[in-house]
Amino acid sequence: MLEIEGLSVAYGGLSALWQVSLSVGEGEFIALVGPNGAGKTTLFKAISGTVKAAAGSIRYEGRDLLASPAARRAHLGIAHVPEGRQVFPSLTVLENLEMGAYSAAGRRDWQRSLERIFALFPMLADRRRQLAGTLSGGEQQMLAIGRGIASRPRLLLLDEPSMGLAPAVADQIFEAVAELHREDRPTILLVEQRVAEALQSCDKGYVLETGRIVLEGPGEVLLADDRVRRAYLGM
Repeated sequence: MLEIEGLSVAYGGLSALWQVSLSVGEGEFIALVGPNGAGKTTLFKAISGTVKAAAGSIRYEGRDLLASPAARRAHLGIAHVPEGRQVFPSLTVLENLEMGAYSAAGRRDWQRSLERIFALFPMLADRRRQLAGTLSGGEQQMLAIGRGIASRPRLLLLDEPSMGLAPAVADQIFEAVAELHREDRPTILLVEQRVAEALQSCDKGYVLETGRIVLEGPGEVLLADDRVRRAYLGM
C-alpha cells in the first residue's frame, strides 16, 4: 500500500530524514519507534504533505504521492492524527468528529463511522455536546483518533497517541487501536515512545535514529534484539 524509497527531508539545511525506505502492506499494523528528534514526526508530515521531500519517493496504492497536494491526500484515504491531539477546543465533540468526515468516503459513511467511534470510545458518546476544550487530555486524544476514523481512512497515521497520558488511559487507547485494527483492518502506521507496547501490537516495526532506519523486523524479533532492549526497554 505504501512504499517509501530513499526519502530525505531537510529543515534549513539540516537533515531530518536521510535515505529512509520502508514498506507498509495493506491491512498491516506497522510501528515506528525511536528517540525524540529521530525524525518520526517528520516522516508522517512528509506522508501527509505538510513538509516537502528533498529526495526520494513515496508511492501510495501505486500512485506518486509526492505529486498530490496535501489537501488531496485526505481524499485518497490517508488520515493523520497528529502529535499533541490538536482538537478544535471551541467546537463540540460531535462537531470535531464532523470535521474529520469531510472526505467523500467520510461523508458517505458518516453514520456508520460515528457508531464505530462511539463503540470504541463510549465516553465520547456521553460527551458529544461538550466543548472539546473542556475534555481531559485522554478524552481529547480519543477525540483526535475518532476524528481520524471519521474520514474512513485506508491508511491511518497515529503520532504519539500516548503522549502525556496516565498509563491507564494510554492502555485504554492502545486497546481501542488494537481492536480497530483487529476488527476493521485499516492499515495503521504508529509512532510511539512506549516501545514495548508498540512492538507487541504491530506486525512489523522500524527503529529510526538520527533520521535513518537502523533496524526493522517483526515486532517480537525487535523486542528480543539486544540493541532495542538496552536503548528502549531499560534491559
